Amino acid sequence: MRVFITGITGMVGSHLAEYIIKEKLGEVYGLVRWRSPLDNINHFKEKVNLVSGDLNDLNSLIAVIRQVKPHRIFHLAAQSYVQDSFKITSETLKTNIIGTTNLLDSVKINKLDPLIHICSSSEVYGQVLESEVPIKENNPLRPASPYAVSKVGEDFIALQYFLSYGMKTIRTRMFTHTGPRRGNVFAESSFAKQIAEIEANIHPTGIVSVGNLESVRTFSDVRDAVRAYWVLLDKCEPGEVYNIGGKETMTVGKMLDTLKSFSKIKINHKTDKNLLRPSDVTLQIPDCSKFLKKTNWQPKFSVEETLHDLLNYHRQKL
Repeated sequence: MRVFITGITGMVGSHLAEYIIKEKLGEVYGLVRWRSPLDNINHFKEKVNLVSGDLNDLNSLIAVIRQVKPHRIFHLAAQSYVQDSFKITSETLKTNIIGTTNLLDSVKINKLDPLIHICSSSEVYGQVLESEVPIKENNPLRPASPYAVSKVGEDFIALQYFLSYGMKTIRTRMFTHTGPRRGNVFAESSFAKQIAEIEANIHPTGIVSVGNLESVRTFSDVRDAVRAYWVLLDKCEPGEVYNIGGKETMTVGKMLDTLKSFSKIKINHKTDKNLLRPSDVTLQIPDCSKFLKKTNWQPKFSVEETLHDLLNYHRQKL
């Protein structure tokens, strides 16, 4: 089985590739641009096939898909930084919506029929009402950032290609997931990196800078997430959308406290107004029953294990 992963050099893509290799589930192909950093896959890159292309270049994708002829596609690549999407709005929309359209068109033009996982986001729900929690897939979408808008577009273009062309797209709305290799722009990874720097006496201020700590999240481990993505294409139905998330719920502040508890020194923090979003999503608790009924998937990692591994990842990187 040939498995094609966009975003293979990111946190989720690299863990998914590793999982497929370890479990001997298929031959892995990964889309990379000429400037893609390979840090996350350097330790196993000889076991995957890297192919050059760009989501914003349809012709390159047509050639890549013609070469690979994948049986399964995991579309994980995106401009995924919510905060940055307020600054680079058009680039976010282009990469996430037009890039996804280009990928689907490249499959259609090559007349192939793979299973296609389209990675949407829980951010599409925006700020939900307390009465709407836990959030179901049919909840109204109220995107609260340009990133969220782009994910609504990506989500719906995948649905449209299923309805119009019979393409076997399956969409996920994954809630907060993290772990080793998480980008530094995300709250929990930023906190872990700063704590590691403070421990090593190389942090510029010695105080962790934070944004909104009152937001409520469920946290899941990236290693559980990639298992969910694989079983998604085994068990779930094309044309459908599925919420996936962890079982453990806490505020961002409680998550920070958990990270701080792993340190042997006292860690202080302060709010940085530059880390506060113009509009924010503060209540993200999913109803995952639709996905669980189809797959029987269950997370294996506790949030404490995940955050401890994330902190150790940043300690080792210094």
